[in-house]
Amino acid sequence: MELFASIRRNSLGLAIFAVLTAGLIAITHQLTDHTIKNNILDAQIAAFNEILPADLYDNDLTTDTAILPADPLLGSETDIKIHIARKNGAVTGIIFETIAPRGYNGNLDMLVAIDKTGVVTGSRVISHKETPGLGDKVDLKKSNWILSFANTSLDQPNLKGWAVKKDGGEFDQFTGATITPRAVVRAVKNTLTYFDQHKDTLLAY
Repeated sequence: MELFASIRRNSLGLAIFAVLTAGLIAITHQLTDHTIKNNILDAQIAAFNEILPADLYDNDLTTDTAILPADPLLGSETDIKIHIARKNGAVTGIIFETIAPRGYNGNLDMLVAIDKTGVVTGSRVISHKETPGLGDKVDLKKSNWILSFANTSLDQPNLKGWAVKKDGGEFDQFTGATITPRAVVRAVKNTLTYFDQHKDTLLAY
C-alpha cells in the first residue's frame, strides 16, 4: 500500500510539474512572440530602406505586396512575393524576394529592388549557406561586393557584361570562389529581365 501511495504521489507531482512547465512555456511564448515579430519587421524595413531610396515611396512596403506565380527567371518553383513602392499612389518601384539558384552550397535568398525605369536601386543576399571566408562575401557584412549592382540595368552593363570577369563580364568574382558570385549576378540579371518582360503589369498594381 505504501508503494502504491508513493507512486500516486510521484505521479501527481510529475503531472503538476508538467502542467506548470507547459503553462510557463505558453506564457513565455505569448510574451516574446510579439517582440520577435516586431524584430523581424524592423529588420525587414531596415533592409528595404537600404536598397530603395526613401524618396521613392510613401507607402508601407511590408503590407503593400503581391504574389507572383513561379517563374524560372525568379529562381523559384513556388510563388514569389513582391513589395510595391508607391509615391502619391503611383508605382515607383518593385522589391522582389527573388532566389539565386545554384550557389556553391545551394540557393541564396535575395532582395532585388528595381525602380519604374528598370534600374536596380539596390540588392541584398538575405540568406545563404556559403562557405565562410569564400562565398559568404556576397553578404554585405563580409564585403561591399553586393553594392556593385546599384544603378545597373539590362543596358548598363550590356548583356555580355552581365557575368563575372572570369566569364568575360564586368562583375568581380572572389578569390577561390566563382560559383556563388556567378549565381548572384545571374539572379539579378534574370530579375531585371522578368521586370522588363512584365513591366506594364507590375507598374499597374
